[in-house]
Amino acid sequence: MQLIDVCELIVDCEHKTAPIQETGFPSIRTPNIGRGYFILDGVNRVSAETYEQWTRRAIPRAGDLIMAREAPVGNVALIPSGITPCLGQRTLLIRPDPSKVEPSFLNYFLNGPHVQGLIRAKTNGATVAHLNMQDVRTMQLPSLPPLPVQRRIANVLLTYDAFVESNQRRIRIVEEMARTLFREWFIKFRFPGHNRQSLAPPRVGEVPRGWVLRPMSVCVDINPRVQAPREGEKAFVPMRCLACDSMLITDVEARSGNSGPKFQNGDTLFARITPCLENGKTGFVQFLRSASDIALGSTEFIVLRSRTLTPEFVYLLARDEDLRAAAIKSMSGASGRQRVQERIFDSYMVACPPRALLDRFSKVVGPMFRMVHQLHLQSDNLRRTRDLLLPRLMSGQLSFSD
Repeated sequence: MQLIDVCELIVDCEHKTAPIQETGFPSIRTPNIGRGYFILDGVNRVSAETYEQWTRRAIPRAGDLIMAREAPVGNVALIPSGITPCLGQRTLLIRPDPSKVEPSFLNYFLNGPHVQGLIRAKTNGATVAHLNMQDVRTMQLPSLPPLPVQRRIANVLLTYDAFVESNQRRIRIVEEMARTLFREWFIKFRFPGHNRQSLAPPRVGEVPRGWVLRPMSVCVDINPRVQAPREGEKAFVPMRCLACDSMLITDVEARSGNSGPKFQNGDTLFARITPCLENGKTGFVQFLRSASDIALGSTEFIVLRSRTLTPEFVYLLARDEDLRAAAIKSMSGASGRQRVQERIFDSYMVACPPRALLDRFSKVVGPMFRMVHQLHLQSDNLRRTRDLLLPRLMSGQLSFSD
């Protein structure tokens, strides 16, 4: 049985770049397709007119699947209700035939080890792994279980995804709490006891008494020098590992060598290139096993390390709209490849609070940062367990009662 045998249609995307705008319909490109879910952080948007042109072959609808034909090749995500996407470049649309296959089951199955192995065997391309449309349509599938069994399997796996989604919501809430506290204490100066303070005279700056205005480069190390051995593999963070709206750094790779920015736990990774900076890509490093471990990353990161502040303060400062606006304004270079000029950190002034207030703040938000990391690890474990269950449930090795 071939994949096309259980589908109503499999269609390719338009082979040109859609014009984008700030608002509108989400244009799903390969970076927006995770293993079974969409990554909508910083997704491109298109107008209604563009959407109409880009969906002439088929209008995507809830229950359809979108597959990445290149990097990350083979990833598939199910379109949920409430999203009206169009296909971006190097993607394809799969519409399951509901009389033959349950869409949510097919989503798990195509992302499972069996089909992913078939995809790896079919990919070609000298530099970038690529899937041909014909290979997707004619992909040989094993016999699928009856529809009622497919639905039962999908329901079991959906339970795991529900836990993952619950963790994601908690992560968003906890991080927003930390950002709100930062803005209240250090931007609006409504910190504990602020009503007993007064602002310093205008010649010093509109900051509370006891605070000091300093250039950011004085209180934060910009791309600190770190020595890393050349031998052996090390954690490596490409730009795609950074989220647009979260501190999380996901899907870390392992690479040999020692080239590129180097960082350790407690450092902040700040995207320096357009459009990653505008999209908000910023990460907080806390995935390394020990304080002495060193990781490498994309040359398009600026590493920020606390010098006289705290790691949490530096990360939340990097998320502050004023700093990001100043960094964006400093960008130079060819259109589409503009980069932040590091000298901006010499002129950007930071209101540095007294040490006691910094420590008090870290005592409050430090556990929040650790909770975000623990929830992320828990979600990874849930996803791994879910992926292990699929082949066992299909083969009957594991019964539903188990």
